[in-house]
Amino acid sequence: MLLAGVLAAILVVRLLALALNRTDLFFDEAQYWYWSTNPAFGYYSKPPAIAWVIAAATSVCGTSEACIRLPAPILHTATALAVGWLGTRLYGPPTGVLAGIAFALLPGVSFSAGIVSTDVPLLLCWALALTAFASLVLPEGEGGAGPNRWWPTLLLGASFGLGLNAKYAMAWLLLGIAVYLVLTPSRRGVLRDVQLWAGLALGLLLIAPNMAWNQANAFATFAHTADNAKWTGSLANPGKAAEFLLAQFGVFGPLYFAGLLVIGWRAMRPRPPGAAPLPEADRLLLAFTLPLVVAVTIQAFLSRAHANWAAPAYVAGTVLIIATLVREASWGWLRASYAIHAVVLAGMVAATSLAGLIPLGAADPFARTMGWRSVAEATRAELARARAAGRPFAAIISDDRALSASLAYYMRNDPTPIYAWRTGPRPMDHFELTRPYAAGRGEPVLLVSLREDLAPDKPSRAPSGLLLPSDRFATVVPINRVTLSAASSTRSVAFVALSGYKAP
Repeated sequence: MLLAGVLAAILVVRLLALALNRTDLFFDEAQYWYWSTNPAFGYYSKPPAIAWVIAAATSVCGTSEACIRLPAPILHTATALAVGWLGTRLYGPPTGVLAGIAFALLPGVSFSAGIVSTDVPLLLCWALALTAFASLVLPEGEGGAGPNRWWPTLLLGASFGLGLNAKYAMAWLLLGIAVYLVLTPSRRGVLRDVQLWAGLALGLLLIAPNMAWNQANAFATFAHTADNAKWTGSLANPGKAAEFLLAQFGVFGPLYFAGLLVIGWRAMRPRPPGAAPLPEADRLLLAFTLPLVVAVTIQAFLSRAHANWAAPAYVAGTVLIIATLVREASWGWLRASYAIHAVVLAGMVAATSLAGLIPLGAADPFARTMGWRSVAEATRAELARARAAGRPFAAIISDDRALSASLAYYMRNDPTPIYAWRTGPRPMDHFELTRPYAAGRGEPVLLVSLREDLAPDKPSRAPSGLLLPSDRFATVVPINRVTLSAASSTRSVAFVALSGYKAP
């Protein structure tokens, strides 16, 4: 009851924050919303679960920014409950309650609860899958479910499969399983247990429709995932690795990440004679925490890594940290962590409710999320002027994914269709895959572009030499360029009238 009550209070705060949030949809969020309006088993850059979640939310709430983001705080609350369940099974109710509250207050969770992203359903599925695996592999008195109990199998399969449908990073769960079994020979008997394999098989069955979609679309999502890794150029980037590790102090919290490093160092040291062995539950949680952090750090060293790429590690990491603090009676550190993270939560609520009202210059964290509504309004004004002049545009072309997504959302009630310009031999985003401009789409066309070098007197080419929309039309008439202020930044938007399409 205590855990549910605290999580309910945090949820109310986050729902209030959504209502007060002044930021526009970030273009990734707008893209996910667009996906939700076109049900499918796959999309260009991600599996389909995020679109399903948004579709469920908007069907009962509407299409406002707050409604589209609504699943984030709700699912994070469910994940905190799952973390509490995991902690309770492994260490008992006190640790479970404290771990659930700790997860809900993590800085990364407080940030993620204000946006809708693929990490939101991923973390819930990860927490449930980890609980299911622990219940399968551990003895009955130490968190295991006991023999002939099939609920962990079904839970593992459902959560693993749905997690893969949320984000392919769910596959890192297999790394945790492998590391744990390598370090714990006494538990390798689970490899002969049909329940484990049945659970994993169920998970693969649930991702099969997405695999079929990929096969039908030239494995677009896999190609994007490979592009995202960016294993080109220099493969030695110590600065990127250091940047990633420093970011983890912000994602997991400064005290928790420092504590995780200390716990990992203790676990790797030889234990002195007569010392108690590492608790079984600690070994399990370490296997699902440190290897993932190390793997993503290596990725950052080879190329780059976003701060959230190791987020699933902090499901197990939270339980491990809290269990250690409780075991060592480090109540001061625990209270300090709660206080720091509560202040971060309050700061994020205040920041999003004041976004755009206080000029912050180059340091404005909301610069990339503001101004997209203004771009759509300026585009709508150009369409209206053309209609009033008796020369309405039949379509809009965008040459940028961020712009395509934002126009799709903020012009969702305008009848003018929006198409993407495919800049290369293969599509580079979902709009290029599903809505490329081609002959027969209608003319004249309004090109909307954020390109600064789109000169008013002649078309320019992209640095790569790829064709711009203006290169494929016989008539190119620059109409307007407007500079729009947004928060602490500006966007320059070019509008060009195109007609006489020349098919390649």
